[in-house]
Amino acid sequence: MFGNSKPVPFDPYGRRRKRRLMPRWLALLLAGIVVGAVGVVYVQERHLPPRLSADASARLRESYAQTDAERARLKIELTEATRRLERAAADNKTLTAQLAARTDDARQLRDDVAALVAALPPDPRAGPVAVRAARFEVDRGTLAYDVVLSRERAGGSPLGGVVQFVVAGASDKGTADSVTLKPVPISIDRYDSVRGSQPLPQGFRPRQTTINVLDRVGGKLLGKRVINVK
Repeated sequence: MFGNSKPVPFDPYGRRRKRRLMPRWLALLLAGIVVGAVGVVYVQERHLPPRLSADASARLRESYAQTDAERARLKIELTEATRRLERAAADNKTLTAQLAARTDDARQLRDDVAALVAALPPDPRAGPVAVRAARFEVDRGTLAYDVVLSRERAGGSPLGGVVQFVVAGASDKGTADSVTLKPVPISIDRYDSVRGSQPLPQGFRPRQTTINVLDRVGGKLLGKRVINVK
């Protein structure tokens, strides 16, 4: 039993077992993590804006909420303004159509009036301005008048002037008398209608009226006609 055993040499200075080293890939991974963390900290500290405190973050969130609410309000106002603009555009379109229709009606009316004026008896004096028709009535001390004038040779612009009525009749004492009324301004293109009333002296009884068409007060006579007063 003891014949096969070998003596064990005693070596107090023998080499100890080597410790198991860290794998190289793990060392590289840890080194990469450290370098990355250091890089992030460096970039944050040197190049990026400083990190906000809790109070600054709260203020920033509050400001964002206010800005978002203002944006929503402005969006609503923009929608309402757009609707109002659309309604205004629709109303404008309607008014334009109505104006065009009224313009056509006015043109037709002018043509109809021109046809009626042309059908009136001619002025026997045949002046530059013709007195085609006239009517005078007395109503409570005033003389109401309705006179139609026309121009046989209408130019490119209206002819300005005045109409002055000289009323012949009897005074309150029964004697013959005449009254010159206030001039009435006119502007004649192809025709013009002069309508209105003027007061008469108290007790004056008109019999007939002379219609004088002048280029100005006291100026050149353009037309004249005498009409009885009803």
